[in-house]
Amino acid sequence: MKFSVFQISRKGGRPINEDRMGYCYTRDSALFLLADGMGGHPEGEVAAQLALQTVSAAFQQEAKTGIKDVRAFLASSVLLAHRQILAYAASKNMLDTPRTTFVAALIQGDSVSWVHCGDSRLYMVRDGEMLARTRDHSYMEQRQDEVPPGAKAGDKTNRNVLFTCLGSPANPVFDVMGPINLQQGDRLLLCSDGLWSALSDIEIVYDLGLKPVAQAVPDLVEKALEKAGASSDNVTVIAFEWETSDGYEDTRSSVSTDSINDGVFASTVQSGALDTMVDDLDDEAIERSIAEINEAIRRTAARRGGN
Repeated sequence: MKFSVFQISRKGGRPINEDRMGYCYTRDSALFLLADGMGGHPEGEVAAQLALQTVSAAFQQEAKTGIKDVRAFLASSVLLAHRQILAYAASKNMLDTPRTTFVAALIQGDSVSWVHCGDSRLYMVRDGEMLARTRDHSYMEQRQDEVPPGAKAGDKTNRNVLFTCLGSPANPVFDVMGPINLQQGDRLLLCSDGLWSALSDIEIVYDLGLKPVAQAVPDLVEKALEKAGASSDNVTVIAFEWETSDGYEDTRSSVSTDSINDGVFASTVQSGALDTMVDDLDDEAIERSIAEINEAIRRTAARRGGN
């Protein structure tokens, strides 16, 4: 398995940078993660970090023997991250909970799947064209007929309000997509809203399709910061390009797992003292999470069928 990867996070005009990103991999699989802690709630950076740590820890545990069901893993690990944030808030007796958006892409073999919650996005580009993009969990993109809380009918100023995230009292809404078979030169980009709120999809896809990720990512971040000016949000991006053994290889940022022994785990995600996390990652917890997901899907389908 070979890929080129580049990641960067820049603080915009905000007091602190609550974005977090990273990646981890074994011989046969790789996980790329990004979270954007939400302002207006306490310790958004903690929520983002907890999300990354929880999902990467789940990946490390399950990847030892190979992830049997990638979609189920992504779904259950997101719920585990959500519960970890709630447990942290409860342990601190917080009146309000830390919250974060989240997006992750998982490669196993030669295919990729992804999950997202909120408005941190994933773009997939093939041959210079956008093959896929996540849809934000906002009233603008998914609930156009509904009025956001606190807004009046016909008010379009709050249409980008999110209706879900990790860490909120309600169970999170999230989407799992894939698997999609990867081809030589495919590029995936994960980003916080600081990038896409300043640049159009066309601008993002053009740069990502035209340049190596080690050049495209910093160029896009600089353009977003310059375009947004003093009011810029934090801008965080991680992107990778899929490589085959006989294809182009960007040696400046290339990772090859061919020489990694079985059982070896590498990660750029900072570890933390999450004492209860590993105990939560047993088969019973995962099966319970999957059952909850299936029930939520069933209820959603029933509601839509009745409309």
